[in-house]
Amino acid sequence: MTEVMMNKLTSNLVSNNTQELIIDGASCASCVGKIEVALKGVPGVDKAEMNFALRTVSVTGKVGVDILIKAIEGIGYNAKSANETSDDELLDEKEVADQKYYASLMKQMWIALGLGVPLMIYSIAGGPMTVETTLERGVWLFIGLLCAAIMYFAGKHFYIGAWKSFVNHSANMDTLIALGTGTAWIYSMVVVFFPMALPEMARHVYFEATAMIIGLIDLGLALEVKARGRTSEAIKRLIGLQAKTARVVRDGKEIDIAIEQVLLNDVVRVRPGEKISVDGVVIQGHTSIDESMLTGEPMPVEKVEEDEVVAGTLNKSGSILFKATRVGKDTALAQIINMVKRAQNSKPPIGRLADAISAYFVPVIMIIAIVSALVWLNFGPDPALAFAVVSATTVLIIACPCALGLATPMSVMVGVGKAAEAGVLIRNGEALQTASKITAMILDKTGTITEGAPKVTDVLIADDKFTKKYILTVASSIESGSEHPLAQAIVDSTIEQGIDPETVTDFQAIAGHGVQAEFNGHQLLFGNQKLMLKNGVALNGFVAMAQSLADEAKTPMYLSIDNKLAAIIAVSDPIKDDSVLAIRRLQANGIRVVMLTGDNRATANAVAKKVGITEVFSEVLPEDKSNKVAELQAQGEIVGMTGDGINDAPALALANVGFAIGTGTDVAIESADITLMRGSLHGLADAIAVSKATLRNIKQNLFGAFIYNVAGVPFAAGLLYPFFGLLLNPVIAGAAMAFSSLTVVSNANRLRLFKPQEH
Repeated sequence: MTEVMMNKLTSNLVSNNTQELIIDGASCASCVGKIEVALKGVPGVDKAEMNFALRTVSVTGKVGVDILIKAIEGIGYNAKSANETSDDELLDEKEVADQKYYASLMKQMWIALGLGVPLMIYSIAGGPMTVETTLERGVWLFIGLLCAAIMYFAGKHFYIGAWKSFVNHSANMDTLIALGTGTAWIYSMVVVFFPMALPEMARHVYFEATAMIIGLIDLGLALEVKARGRTSEAIKRLIGLQAKTARVVRDGKEIDIAIEQVLLNDVVRVRPGEKISVDGVVIQGHTSIDESMLTGEPMPVEKVEEDEVVAGTLNKSGSILFKATRVGKDTALAQIINMVKRAQNSKPPIGRLADAISAYFVPVIMIIAIVSALVWLNFGPDPALAFAVVSATTVLIIACPCALGLATPMSVMVGVGKAAEAGVLIRNGEALQTASKITAMILDKTGTITEGAPKVTDVLIADDKFTKKYILTVASSIESGSEHPLAQAIVDSTIEQGIDPETVTDFQAIAGHGVQAEFNGHQLLFGNQKLMLKNGVALNGFVAMAQSLADEAKTPMYLSIDNKLAAIIAVSDPIKDDSVLAIRRLQANGIRVVMLTGDNRATANAVAKKVGITEVFSEVLPEDKSNKVAELQAQGEIVGMTGDGINDAPALALANVGFAIGTGTDVAIESADITLMRGSLHGLADAIAVSKATLRNIKQNLFGAFIYNVAGVPFAAGLLYPFFGLLLNPVIAGAAMAFSSLTVVSNANRLRLFKPQEH
């Protein structure tokens, strides 16, 4: 992890004034829309996104948490701040709450099914569910009162939720369940008290339906809570990387304190085998540190004085002292956790569609239930009233949109977490979805395909009056002011040879060409052939020599002194070990791979040939990179752009999906949608594979939820009765509704088994 990466991650937190709230009482997809609308209506709120799966909402804007909580309470839900609690405490708290909720639901389920199952068995066995005699009235009255107790003890939360929605002039899943079970119970009690007021055929009680529906829905919710708990495992693993304590030096003594108590600029001791507690800079000692937990790179990294260390990494060999530079929520690991959480909380476009549909779903279903009941009352066979009650109840129960609300967030949570495990940080849900559609991938060469750590390989003297040492002195002096990787290579190579750069004046970088400056009264030009020709520098026969170097995948650069060619310096940037295989993975997935570089044509072609790329654009100026992205988009391509430098930022921003190499500059990372922590191109294929798997999972979930509701509602309304004499039992509808949510959650959890490296 580089310093620029940590700076970027920190800036993300500073730039986004985000509050996270834990919501209590949200039970269905339509709740999401109501909560988001209520929060967006608060002055100062820029954005509000709820994660139905986690029951949390992320609010961006300059507004106090008390005002946000009040807005949520105003529409019938409870809320509390999650920002005041550490991530691990929050997850522990959520886990305890989920366990408590699960135990409560299971208890309620057993209470409800304790009455519902015997009644159901009695009904199936042919026992009369009618009121004909005084004895039957007494028995059913007793059972009705028992059922009322069950409605209170096992189903109270449905009726409270429905009442809150009614008071706030809205409707949700609780409304449907309350209306369905309440209608069945009230009708049955009318039959018990006033049997003679109804036709003989209509004197049927439905107490078993009320009890069974409450029990089955409680069971479905309990199983959903159980399965839902597994989706936050990626966050748990990241949090598990954090040290719990730190050994700090205070008043000349080393003491162990809780990680939360470490202050900025504290001196921290780390012994072999211990985790780095906070981000810092080594001030004493040397060691090797395993950074694989964050970067995926297996080889330990040597650390000496003034080197950066990152929280969560593992000290392998030596004992070191380091000064804390970032603590608490400012550490790189904490920012990574925040990035993953925000991505998990965001919605891809397909998810926003589901939310929009859910907002209208409940009112439409209530209308269908009323229309269905009226049709049965007016046109149905005897007992028409009984048929009307059954159809309306069944429609209300089967249409509960629980599964619809869970379809997207569950998949996104698991998918983003899976990507994070592979060292791929996805910024938002939109990037997650778009990555699956990429048809063309543009790769920068230096630092992306290659190591980005070039070395000087050749120095060809063009003027005999100059020595090699002088040429290298001049070259390193002029390049010491440049941030280009090739410039740094020259400076590093000369320093290794004991040649220190000297001061130059009037330094100027010429984008896409090179640099110019004044050195000890001499005018210097250092760059590509274009720069020389532009300034009228005669190259004579040296162009062919430069070409032969380029054919060997080396980058030749011309140095002129006082407008005369002095030397050609060749630099070679080795190709990353895994670039070839990673590019093959992309091509095997039908993706058009294009290399884009400012390097000369011969060098670019030589590198492209080695890695198996046939489409190459070389000698491209920084401002032209974004033009190439636009050109491919104009051809109908969904373009991914991968880069690591400042000159890549405009192209990264313009591309449909921008991928930044985590070891690159903070500007590139800022402009990108997805960050590859490992610096390996395999991260591209991994990100696309996870994206495709996640989107496929979302579509499966949405299809299942929509088909279930679309097919179930007409069936429940009785459309098949005139043709086949079939009318869906409310109990069957309740069981189907409950287990549809479980199916969605289970399908989303299948992503946990997905291995992106195999795709």
